[in-house]
Amino acid sequence: QLARIKDLEDMVELELDVWMGVTGVASPVDIRVPFHKLQSVKIYLESQNIEFSIMIEDLQMLLDEEQEKMEAAASFAEPRNTDSFDYTNYHTLSEIYSFQDMLVAENPSLVSKLVIGQSYEGRPLNVLKFSTGGSNRPAIWIDTGIHSREWITQASGTLFAKKIANDYGQEPALTAILDKMDILLEIVTNPDGFYYTHTSNRMWRKTRKPNPGSSCVGVDPNRNWGIDFGGLGASNNPCSEVYHGPMAHSETEVKSIVDFVKSHGNIKSFISIHSYSQMLMYPYGYTTTPVKDQAELHALAEKAITDLATLYGTRYTYGNIIDTIYQASGCTIDWTYDQGIKYSYTFELRDTGHYGFVLPADQIVSTAEETWLALMAIMDHTLKNPY
Repeated sequence: QLARIKDLEDMVELELDVWMGVTGVASPVDIRVPFHKLQSVKIYLESQNIEFSIMIEDLQMLLDEEQEKMEAAASFAEPRNTDSFDYTNYHTLSEIYSFQDMLVAENPSLVSKLVIGQSYEGRPLNVLKFSTGGSNRPAIWIDTGIHSREWITQASGTLFAKKIANDYGQEPALTAILDKMDILLEIVTNPDGFYYTHTSNRMWRKTRKPNPGSSCVGVDPNRNWGIDFGGLGASNNPCSEVYHGPMAHSETEVKSIVDFVKSHGNIKSFISIHSYSQMLMYPYGYTTTPVKDQAELHALAEKAITDLATLYGTRYTYGNIIDTIYQASGCTIDWTYDQGIKYSYTFELRDTGHYGFVLPADQIVSTAEETWLALMAIMDHTLKNPY
């Protein structure tokens, strides 16, 4: 049955949008089906004796509600500072850029903005640097929003930024980290795609660079890294949601991070945040061969998700990518781990599929709060276990 569903994913004529594909474990597969293809898909599933249920009857209705809430929130006066920024709602790219500038202005001795490159369409790739001084200190990298439709990640990123700025000097564990290390946070890792989700297609995942010889636009930036590039779990079809691109690091959004990581040379932990499915994973995604630090990474992942669950009881699964979710080549943290960054992790935030990529805004704060506990577990361990 899983093989038959995999066949379904590859039937381009059905115009399916796979939200959660076939995984290494027997978990549900979530697929968005265009209304005019519904009967064809149902007939196929029934002919294969595959059970299915409808989770979201009318996605457009949810998107319209989300849009209305954003517009209602935006009708209030623009925030004058990061205290009055509305963390309980989703925000546009310009609002997040404005938030970053306000945070830097309010915390000049702690926060600075690095522009590590430009997106394909010319937008700045901003990284917030939280530092208490010193040069080339060991650093922790966190990115959100590499897949543009995963709005809960960018929203969580703004909350992380505010929390780091607020908690330094107040909260002992974070203060200890920042006294010795820098934290680097890229909130909108794929700004062109993110802008497009607000203006044209809420379900857009990839970058926005045209593909020569194809009418389909964009590359999956989490299949574009130079490790097992073009291997299993990525596609060479430009119309696929997991299209790996013409070559490794072809996307400026990826290449900018690659260049930054290499020139920095002292990043100790690299955390890339996605949604959804409530997972915390470490390398590898492309091979079943365990990484040499598997025992330590596994134990730390277990501690992180245990800490996360203490707040609201949210349950996460954890393990290496290939066993926990699926085989994937050219992934961010496989590449960073092979660059010598031992504590390389990727999160999949809430939920497990009931809302999928359209997580209601009233879950933003609770999602970010619980995720922060897991981040602190990883950052604290990184500080206390230098290598």
